[in-house]
Formats: sequence, C-alpha cells, structure tokens
Amino acid sequence: MSFNWRSAGNLRRALSSSRSPISRSFKQTRLNSSSSSASQNPQLPKSTGLSTAWYALSLTLFAGAGYLIGNVGVLPPSTSLVESSFAISHQLANQPKYGNKKDYENAILELFKLFKEKGKEDKVSIDDEDLESHGISDWSYHEAKKPTVVVWVNSTEEVQQVVKIANKFKVPITPFSGGTSLEGHFSSPYGGISLDLSGMDKIIRVSEADGDVIVQSGVKWEDLNAYLVKEGVPLFFPLDPGPGATIGGMVGTGCSGTNAVRYGTAKAEWFLNLTVVLPSGEVIKTRQRARKSAAGFDTTKLFIGAEGTLGIVTEATLRLAPLLPTKCAVVNFPGVEDAVKAATEVVNAGFPVQCVEYLDASTIDAINKGGMVKKSYPKADTLFFKFQGSDSAMSEVSKNVQTVVKKHGGKNFEFSKSDEEARSLWEGRKAALWSVLALKDGAKVWTTDVCVPISKLPRLVKETREDFEKRGIIACHFGHVGDGNVHSLALFTNDKELKIVENAVHDMVERAIKLDGTCTGEHGVGIGKIDYLPLELGNGTVNLMETIKRTLDPHNLMNPGKIYPNIKPQH
Repeated sequence: MSFNWRSAGNLRRALSSSRSPISRSFKQTRLNSSSSSASQNPQLPKSTGLSTAWYALSLTLFAGAGYLIGNVGVLPPSTSLVESSFAISHQLANQPKYGNKKDYENAILELFKLFKEKGKEDKVSIDDEDLESHGISDWSYHEAKKPTVVVWVNSTEEVQQVVKIANKFKVPITPFSGGTSLEGHFSSPYGGISLDLSGMDKIIRVSEADGDVIVQSGVKWEDLNAYLVKEGVPLFFPLDPGPGATIGGMVGTGCSGTNAVRYGTAKAEWFLNLTVVLPSGEVIKTRQRARKSAAGFDTTKLFIGAEGTLGIVTEATLRLAPLLPTKCAVVNFPGVEDAVKAATEVVNAGFPVQCVEYLDASTIDAINKGGMVKKSYPKADTLFFKFQGSDSAMSEVSKNVQTVVKKHGGKNFEFSKSDEEARSLWEGRKAALWSVLALKDGAKVWTTDVCVPISKLPRLVKETREDFEKRGIIACHFGHVGDGNVHSLALFTNDKELKIVENAVHDMVERAIKLDGTCTGEHGVGIGKIDYLPLELGNGTVNLMETIKRTLDPHNLMNPGKIYPNIKPQH
C-alpha cells in the first residue's frame, strides 16, 4: 500500500488493534537494613594500619554483597552465566521493555520513508488484511496476535536497515516467510514489525562440482529441487519438511522430514554456512564453503533451531546429495508394536532405506475416504518404505526387507516395479494430512509432533491412541518411525472440543518427555511448546539458552515470546 499523511488515522487504528499481552506483575523483594544512629556505632578496635585496612575492606565487601542481594530487583538481567535459580528469578523480575506507542508510530513512519526513497512504498503495509495473514495461522490454535506493520524485503541490506530502525525505536521484529509453521512461530505477541522474506527467493549459485548451492532464505525446498532437475543437475537437497517450507524457516526450526532416517536433520552438515543479520544490525557469515572446518566452534549451529530469535538468516550455502533412483514398498501389520519392531530391524540391519513411514489404521482409513489417491489400502497399521540405488540393488533389498517384516506379522507386501508404481504407492503417505479432514464434516485439525527413542514408540502411540479414544477425540497418528518421530492429528469442531484436544495434546507431550523423548521432533518450539522446555531440558540448560539470548539480543527484539520461557517483555 502507499502511505501519505492522511494514513495517520489508519496507523493509529493499526496500533490500537494490536492486542498487548496479559501483563504480569512481579513482586520485588528487597532486603533493606535500617541504619542506627552514630552514637550506637561500635568503636573500631585499635590495631595496626594494615589490620585496620583489612577490616575496612571486609566491611566494604560485605556491604557490597548485601547491596547486590538486596537490590537484585533493580539490576539489569545478566549476560554472564550465573547459577540458574538466581538467573531465572532475576530475569522474571527484570523483563525487557519495548518502545511506547509513539516509538512504534515513529518506527513505522521511518520505514515508510525508507522504502518510499527506494520507490517501494507498496513494500510497507498497515492494512489489516496483511497484518492478519502475517500474525495468525489457519494451522495453529495457540494464542496468535497481529504485528503492527508488515515490511517486505528483497536483500540482506534491506533486512539490515529494518533491524537498525527496530533498534532505534525498540520495536520487536518477527521473521515471516513460508507461513507453514504449526506452533505459533510467526505470531507477534508484542506487535511490532513482521519482516516478510518470501521475496528473497533467488538461487544465487549452483556448484555441481562442489555439490553445493547458495540460496536466499525465502527459497522453498521443493522449488530448489525442481530447479536442479530442470537444469539437469543430478543432485538434490534432501531435507523435506511440509510443503511450502522455506530455507530460512527450515534453519529456524531445525527441520527434518521423511528422509531423516537416511539423511538426518537440519542439524547435520546440510547447512554449510549462513549469512545472518544480528540483533545489533551487523551482518555476519558463519563459515566458508568448505565441507568441514575445525576453525573454532560451528556458529552455524547456533542459529539452527533458534527460530529467528538470535538473528535473521538471509542467505545459506546448502550441501546437496546425489539424486538416486528410488522404489517404494507398502506392508500391513496387526498392530503398532509389530510395525515398529519390523522397521527398527530393517534400519539396524543397514539396508539402504531412504524413508520408513508409519501410518496407523485410522490414517489409512482417512486416506481411503479422502479420495485423494487412486489406490485403496487395507485398513491396518502400515509401513511405507522408500529404497535407493540401482534397480537390481533395490530389488534385492526389497526381498531382504520382506523377509524381515514377515517375522513381525507383515502382510500384503507390495513393491513398486516402476517409477509410476512408486509414485502411486507413495501418494498415500503424501495425502495423509489432507485426508484426515475427511473423517469429520466441518472439522479443523490440531497438528502436533513429539519424538522418543525408537523402542519407546509403540508404547507412546498405544497409550496416546487409547487416551484420545477415551476422551472421544477422532485422531490419526503417523510419522517417521525410523527415528521415533510421531505426528498426531486431532479433529475438533467447536471450542469445547478444542479444549479437550488441547488437554490431550498436553498429556501426549508430557508422556513423550517421560519416555526420555522430546516435546517436538521437527515442528519447533514457538509459542506452543515453550512451557515444556524446563521439564524436558532442566532449568540449567534453559538458563544457558536464555543467557545466550540476552547476550546477543539484550533488547529482546528478535521474534520475542518464542523458545525462552522466562523472558517475558513488558509492553
């Protein structure tokens, strides 16, 4: 949209429509000591000058320590690592503060001025429709709030300029790109700037010889792989989260996908280096392009999984993998325990498996009813396999896998003999999410994920399925059984059912953590999983992460309200 001074009314309305979070008050306890009269002061003992000096020094040190303890509530949060109980209570009593309403207004005016000078007035918007789409997701049911302004950027330089304006007026920034996250990652709980990087979608350089590619952070992983095929490059980027996910978001959540059992997650060596705009506005490059480096610790990893809270990724160098022929297989089992035992044995045997996906009987039923695939599958707990290699090698592997799954009650083993058959078999797995909605008319779906050690997966799925059924929830469970990651999709049609689902998901997450698992295998923390981090990681680890956050982003400008349970800005 364009902006003129008559838009001031719209600006004021945008500011007032951005809901502020529930304010929290913290009691500050001070240890005050009343001073006695001079006549009551004790007489210093007679001694040498040296002992008197030591006595005075001791009094000074004790007084200083007492002052620090008594005035803990007025000290700024520490950027030094201190004992977690002290650090957390201190953080809760000393929250960061953002600019006032006038500061927000001035920041927006300066953004409009900056982009008008570039001839890009339409790249800054306070229209309610833009604010809504950049703060509230149709796929997330956590509390969501709109930003105050949306800014579309096309370069690292523009990101840097926006960050400097945010610093000047103490206005928070929330990165936005694909908008596919499920845990409230791009909600703006304190208003501020939604920084849209979706226009940064250039594939800058492909090096087939080095097996890498340099891209901007708004590139979608599917578009990258399609581009490589089009250019005749026999390589691909193997991380495959949900459709529409962009490289920047994949870095932020530490993503993975169906290929994780073969290629690992984002926290493997798939991101060779990153270009990052830090909260200070400085631009850094985390590494060179070499496949490995022992030059200090790997700062690239610092930003993977940080969800845009430590800096904004604008470019990335990605490692690519050889694009090999693939075939698929599908097999049914009497129950989840049999399916998981079979999958575990196949993976541990070292067979060249690219994917091992588990779908429960309810998910298979949904796929059949959804009408999105041509094939009909038996309603049973099912494993989907994807193999890699030459035709002869994959044919041999499929025979060995078939032998293994038979030991665990596997039936109706079906192996694709052509690329077309492989696509047809795998269609069922790809259609799982959308097909679940067919199980209940007018329903919405709550999607969540957890991850446990593979041996604990049968118990997790069994207990979760029984718990959901007991509560009357229609739900499906599926996931990457090769690495213990399970996704649960629960349907609801009204607020009452939503509350039941929310409670069931809470119990599922705690169940996974008690099984030595994690509250999220690949969706990330965002707003939805933030309260589980102390339970899963402990206060010491949470405090370590919060200390890093305070050090890099002392004003808490970058994607506030995510990951750090004890940093709750006042606004």
